[in-house]
Amino acid sequence: MKQKQAYDTLSEAIEDLQKQGYTENLNYCDSGLENKRKSCVYPASELDVNHFYRFEGETNPGDNTILYAIETSDGHKGLLVDAYGAYAGNIPRDIVQKLRIVR
Repeated sequence: MKQKQAYDTLSEAIEDLQKQGYTENLNYCDSGLENKRKSCVYPASELDVNHFYRFEGETNPGDNTILYAIETSDGHKGLLVDAYGAYAGNIPRDIVQKLRIVR
């Protein structure tokens, strides 16, 4: 997992990464990351984090976000937007290890 390029805003990063092929929307679920459009769930073993970007809200701690650019074992590329800090949700342990999140 590496940090590639700096972006000023989350929306700028999402727009650019979508142009690079990261078009799927990934979300946490109990057994991994879910791609609702494709109706499938990927366990941690089927995910590679290619890049990550951290955004910190200057005035609102609720705006603290990490954006992950992820490729699945079957070749799909998607984005996972994750809150961190006080508003971070429950994340499956194997996914935390895969994303190497330090909270």
